[in-house]
Amino acid sequence: MEAVIEALDGHPVWLGLVGGLVIAALNMGGAFVLLLWPRPSPRFLDAALGFAAGVMLTASFTSLILPGIEYGGLMPVLGGLALGALVMDAGDRWLPHEHFVKGHEGPDVQRIRRVWLFIIAITLHNMPEGLAVGVSFGSGHYREAIQLMLAIGIQNIPEGLSVAVSSLSAGLGARFYASMVGVRSGLVEIPAAVLGAALVHYVAMLLPWAMGFAAGAMLYVISHEILPETHRMGHERLATLGTMLGVIVMLTLDVALG
Repeated sequence: MEAVIEALDGHPVWLGLVGGLVIAALNMGGAFVLLLWPRPSPRFLDAALGFAAGVMLTASFTSLILPGIEYGGLMPVLGGLALGALVMDAGDRWLPHEHFVKGHEGPDVQRIRRVWLFIIAITLHNMPEGLAVGVSFGSGHYREAIQLMLAIGIQNIPEGLSVAVSSLSAGLGARFYASMVGVRSGLVEIPAAVLGAALVHYVAMLLPWAMGFAAGAMLYVISHEILPETHRMGHERLATLGTMLGVIVMLTLDVALG
Protein backbone atom coordinates (compact mmCIF):
# COMPACT_ATOMS: atom_id res chain seq x y z
CA MET A 1 0.00 0.00 0.00
CA GLU A 2 2.82 2.43 0.83
CA ALA A 3 4.39 1.86 -2.59
CA VAL A 4 1.08 2.67 -4.29
CA ILE A 5 0.71 5.87 -2.27
CA GLU A 6 4.27 6.96 -3.12
CA ALA A 7 3.59 6.27 -6.79
CA LEU A 8 0.66 8.73 -6.70
CA ASP A 9 2.99 11.68 -7.14
CA GLY A 10 0.64 13.75 -9.23
CA HIS A 11 -1.76 16.66 -9.05
CA PRO A 12 -4.86 15.79 -6.98
CA VAL A 13 -7.18 16.89 -9.79
CA TRP A 14 -5.44 14.59 -12.27
CA LEU A 15 -5.66 11.80 -9.72
CA GLY A 16 -9.37 12.56 -9.36
CA LEU A 17 -9.67 12.12 -13.12
CA VAL A 18 -7.84 8.78 -12.91
CA GLY A 19 -10.15 7.68 -10.10
CA GLY A 20 -13.19 8.63 -12.16
CA LEU A 21 -11.87 6.73 -15.17
CA VAL A 22 -11.23 3.62 -13.07
CA ILE A 23 -14.72 3.46 -11.57
CA ALA A 24 -16.32 4.25 -14.94
CA ALA A 25 -14.27 1.46 -16.56
CA LEU A 26 -15.44 -1.08 -13.98
CA ASN A 27 -19.02 0.07 -14.56
CA MET A 28 -18.42 -0.50 -18.27
CA GLY A 29 -17.14 -4.00 -17.56
CA GLY A 30 -20.30 -4.79 -15.64
CA ALA A 31 -22.50 -3.46 -18.45
CA PHE A 32 -20.71 -5.57 -21.08
CA VAL A 33 -21.30 -8.73 -19.03
CA LEU A 34 -24.78 -8.59 -20.60
CA LEU A 35 -23.24 -9.56 -23.95
CA LEU A 36 -21.97 -12.82 -22.42
CA TRP A 37 -24.79 -13.41 -19.92
CA PRO A 38 -28.02 -12.07 -21.43
CA ARG A 39 -30.43 -13.30 -18.77
CA PRO A 40 -29.08 -13.07 -15.20
CA SER A 41 -31.88 -13.94 -12.78
CA PRO A 42 -33.70 -11.19 -10.84
CA ARG A 43 -32.66 -12.97 -7.64
CA PHE A 44 -28.99 -12.62 -8.56
CA LEU A 45 -29.39 -8.97 -9.56
CA ASP A 46 -31.13 -8.06 -6.30
CA ALA A 47 -28.44 -9.84 -4.28
CA ALA A 48 -25.74 -8.09 -6.32
CA LEU A 49 -27.33 -4.67 -5.82
CA GLY A 50 -27.64 -5.43 -2.11
CA PHE A 51 -23.91 -6.13 -2.14
CA ALA A 52 -23.31 -2.78 -3.86
CA ALA A 53 -25.39 -1.03 -1.20
CA GLY A 54 -23.36 -2.66 1.58
CA VAL A 55 -20.09 -1.55 0.01
CA MET A 56 -21.31 2.02 -0.48
CA LEU A 57 -22.76 2.19 3.03
CA THR A 58 -19.51 1.15 4.68
CA ALA A 59 -17.35 3.30 2.39
CA SER A 60 -19.46 6.35 3.25
CA PHE A 61 -18.28 6.05 6.84
CA THR A 62 -14.75 4.66 6.53
CA SER A 63 -13.60 6.80 3.60
CA LEU A 64 -15.66 9.99 3.91
CA ILE A 65 -17.45 10.66 7.20
CA LEU A 66 -14.78 9.54 9.67
CA PRO A 67 -11.80 11.09 7.76
CA GLY A 68 -13.86 14.28 7.31
CA ILE A 69 -14.49 14.52 11.05
CA GLU A 70 -10.80 13.90 11.75
CA TYR A 71 -9.85 16.71 9.37
CA GLY A 72 -12.45 19.39 10.08
CA GLY A 73 -14.54 18.36 13.07
CA LEU A 74 -18.06 17.04 13.45
CA MET A 75 -20.23 20.05 12.57
CA PRO A 76 -18.97 20.74 9.01
CA VAL A 77 -19.32 17.06 8.13
CA LEU A 78 -22.85 16.93 9.56
CA GLY A 79 -23.72 20.10 7.65
CA GLY A 80 -22.41 18.61 4.42
CA LEU A 81 -24.20 15.33 5.14
CA ALA A 82 -27.55 17.09 5.51
CA LEU A 83 -26.91 19.27 2.45
CA GLY A 84 -26.01 16.27 0.29
CA ALA A 85 -29.21 14.46 1.22
CA LEU A 86 -31.32 17.60 0.65
CA VAL A 87 -29.80 18.25 -2.78
CA MET A 88 -30.45 14.66 -3.85
CA ASP A 89 -34.01 14.87 -2.54
CA ALA A 90 -34.59 18.12 -4.44
CA GLY A 91 -33.26 16.58 -7.65
CA ASP A 92 -35.46 13.54 -7.12
CA ARG A 93 -38.57 15.70 -6.72
CA TRP A 94 -37.90 18.43 -9.28
CA LEU A 95 -36.18 16.63 -12.18
CA PRO A 96 -38.37 14.37 -14.33
CA HIS A 97 -36.90 10.87 -14.41
CA GLU A 98 -37.95 7.25 -14.62
CA HIS A 99 -36.71 4.16 -12.83
CA PHE A 100 -36.74 0.73 -14.46
CA VAL A 101 -38.90 -0.82 -11.72
CA LYS A 102 -40.45 2.06 -9.77
CA GLY A 103 -41.52 4.01 -12.85
CA HIS A 104 -41.87 7.78 -13.29
CA GLU A 105 -40.88 10.28 -10.60
CA GLY A 106 -40.69 14.05 -10.53
CA PRO A 107 -42.69 16.42 -12.79
CA ASP A 108 -44.75 14.80 -15.52
CA VAL A 109 -43.09 16.01 -18.73
CA GLN A 110 -44.59 14.24 -21.71
CA ARG A 111 -42.24 15.72 -24.33
CA ILE A 112 -39.10 14.06 -22.97
CA ARG A 113 -38.31 10.70 -24.52
CA ARG A 114 -38.45 7.75 -22.14
CA VAL A 115 -34.79 6.86 -22.64
CA TRP A 116 -33.79 10.37 -21.48
CA LEU A 117 -35.90 9.94 -18.36
CA PHE A 118 -33.88 6.81 -17.59
CA ILE A 119 -30.62 8.67 -18.27
CA ILE A 120 -31.60 11.45 -15.85
CA ALA A 121 -32.39 8.85 -13.18
CA ILE A 122 -29.02 7.14 -13.73
CA THR A 123 -27.22 10.50 -13.54
CA LEU A 124 -28.90 11.31 -10.21
CA HIS A 125 -27.87 7.86 -8.99
CA ASN A 126 -24.23 7.81 -10.10
CA MET A 127 -23.07 11.41 -9.72
CA PRO A 128 -22.51 11.14 -5.92
CA GLU A 129 -20.19 8.17 -6.45
CA GLY A 130 -17.88 10.07 -8.79
CA LEU A 131 -18.03 13.13 -6.57
CA ALA A 132 -17.05 11.04 -3.55
CA VAL A 133 -13.99 9.58 -5.29
CA GLY A 134 -12.90 13.01 -6.52
CA VAL A 135 -13.30 14.63 -3.11
CA SER A 136 -11.26 11.86 -1.53
CA PHE A 137 -8.38 12.26 -4.00
CA GLY A 138 -8.57 16.05 -3.81
CA SER A 139 -8.16 15.87 -0.05
CA GLY A 140 -4.69 14.36 -0.48
CA HIS A 141 -5.65 11.41 1.74
CA TYR A 142 -4.62 8.86 -0.84
CA ARG A 143 -5.02 5.79 1.35
CA GLU A 144 -8.72 6.54 1.88
CA ALA A 145 -9.05 7.63 -1.75
CA ILE A 146 -7.74 4.30 -3.04
CA GLN A 147 -10.03 2.40 -0.68
CA LEU A 148 -13.02 4.41 -1.84
CA MET A 149 -12.08 4.09 -5.52
CA LEU A 150 -11.84 0.31 -5.19
CA ALA A 151 -15.08 0.14 -3.22
CA ILE A 152 -17.05 2.23 -5.73
CA GLY A 153 -15.44 0.34 -8.61
CA ILE A 154 -16.35 -3.07 -7.17
CA GLN A 155 -19.96 -2.10 -6.60
CA ASN A 156 -20.12 -0.47 -10.05
CA ILE A 157 -19.78 -3.90 -11.69
CA PRO A 158 -23.19 -5.22 -10.55
CA GLU A 159 -24.68 -1.75 -10.99
CA GLY A 160 -23.57 -1.55 -14.61
CA LEU A 161 -24.95 -5.02 -15.29
CA SER A 162 -28.22 -4.18 -13.55
CA VAL A 163 -28.73 -1.02 -15.61
CA ALA A 164 -27.99 -2.91 -18.84
CA VAL A 165 -30.36 -5.78 -17.97
CA SER A 166 -33.09 -3.38 -16.87
CA SER A 167 -32.83 -1.35 -20.08
CA LEU A 168 -33.08 -4.56 -22.10
CA SER A 169 -36.15 -5.65 -20.14
CA ALA A 170 -37.71 -2.19 -20.58
CA GLY A 171 -37.44 -2.55 -24.36
CA LEU A 172 -34.91 0.23 -24.86
CA GLY A 173 -32.99 -1.76 -27.45
CA ALA A 174 -31.17 -5.00 -28.18
CA ARG A 175 -28.34 -6.37 -26.05
CA PHE A 176 -25.53 -4.17 -27.39
CA TYR A 177 -27.59 -1.00 -27.11
CA ALA A 178 -28.70 -2.01 -23.61
CA SER A 179 -25.05 -2.56 -22.68
CA MET A 180 -24.23 0.91 -23.96
CA VAL A 181 -26.96 2.35 -21.74
CA GLY A 182 -25.16 0.68 -18.85
CA VAL A 183 -21.84 2.12 -20.02
CA ARG A 184 -23.32 5.62 -20.24
CA SER A 185 -24.59 5.28 -16.71
CA GLY A 186 -21.01 5.40 -15.46
CA LEU A 187 -19.68 8.21 -17.65
CA VAL A 188 -21.14 10.93 -15.43
CA GLU A 189 -18.80 9.74 -12.67
CA ILE A 190 -15.76 11.06 -14.57
CA PRO A 191 -16.62 14.80 -14.61
CA ALA A 192 -18.10 14.48 -11.11
CA ALA A 193 -14.78 13.08 -9.85
CA VAL A 194 -12.81 15.92 -11.47
CA LEU A 195 -15.20 18.51 -10.03
CA GLY A 196 -14.96 17.04 -6.53
CA ALA A 197 -11.15 16.92 -6.63
CA ALA A 198 -10.86 20.48 -7.94
CA LEU A 199 -13.26 21.95 -5.36
CA VAL A 200 -11.51 20.58 -2.29
CA HIS A 201 -7.98 21.07 -3.68
CA TYR A 202 -8.40 24.74 -4.53
CA VAL A 203 -10.74 25.64 -1.65
CA ALA A 204 -9.36 23.62 1.27
CA MET A 205 -11.96 24.87 3.75
CA LEU A 206 -14.61 23.02 1.77
CA LEU A 207 -13.04 19.61 2.42
CA PRO A 208 -15.04 18.47 5.49
CA TRP A 209 -18.21 19.92 3.97
CA ALA A 210 -17.54 18.17 0.65
CA MET A 211 -16.77 14.84 2.31
CA GLY A 212 -20.00 15.06 4.28
CA PHE A 213 -21.91 16.15 1.16
CA ALA A 214 -20.66 13.20 -0.89
CA ALA A 215 -21.47 10.78 1.94
CA GLY A 216 -24.94 12.25 2.45
CA ALA A 217 -25.71 12.00 -1.26
CA MET A 218 -24.55 8.37 -1.37
CA LEU A 219 -26.51 7.44 1.74
CA TYR A 220 -29.62 9.02 0.23
CA VAL A 221 -29.20 6.97 -2.94
CA ILE A 222 -28.72 3.77 -0.91
CA SER A 223 -31.83 4.31 1.19
CA HIS A 224 -34.10 5.89 -1.41
CA GLU A 225 -33.13 4.03 -4.56
CA ILE A 226 -30.98 0.91 -4.23
CA LEU A 227 -32.46 -0.90 -1.23
CA PRO A 228 -36.12 -0.28 -2.22
CA GLU A 229 -35.35 -1.60 -5.73
CA THR A 230 -33.85 -4.80 -4.29
CA HIS A 231 -36.94 -5.42 -2.12
CA ARG A 232 -39.63 -4.92 -4.77
CA MET A 233 -39.57 -8.38 -6.31
CA GLY A 234 -39.77 -10.42 -3.11
CA HIS A 235 -36.03 -11.08 -2.80
CA GLU A 236 -35.55 -9.24 0.50
CA ARG A 237 -33.60 -12.05 2.15
CA LEU A 238 -31.06 -12.39 -0.65
CA ALA A 239 -30.72 -8.62 -0.94
CA THR A 240 -30.08 -8.35 2.81
CA LEU A 241 -27.48 -11.12 2.70
CA GLY A 242 -25.86 -9.34 -0.23
CA THR A 243 -25.78 -6.11 1.78
CA MET A 244 -24.11 -7.85 4.72
CA LEU A 245 -21.54 -9.41 2.37
CA GLY A 246 -20.81 -5.96 0.95
CA VAL A 247 -20.20 -4.58 4.44
CA ILE A 248 -17.87 -7.49 5.24
CA VAL A 249 -15.92 -7.09 2.00
CA MET A 250 -15.51 -3.33 2.46
CA LEU A 251 -14.39 -3.65 6.08
CA THR A 252 -11.90 -6.34 5.06
CA LEU A 253 -10.63 -4.10 2.26
CA ASP A 254 -10.34 -1.19 4.66
CA VAL A 255 -8.22 -3.20 7.12
CA ALA A 256 -6.11 -4.86 4.42
CA LEU A 257 -5.24 -1.52 2.80
CA GLY A 258 -4.84 0.26 6.15
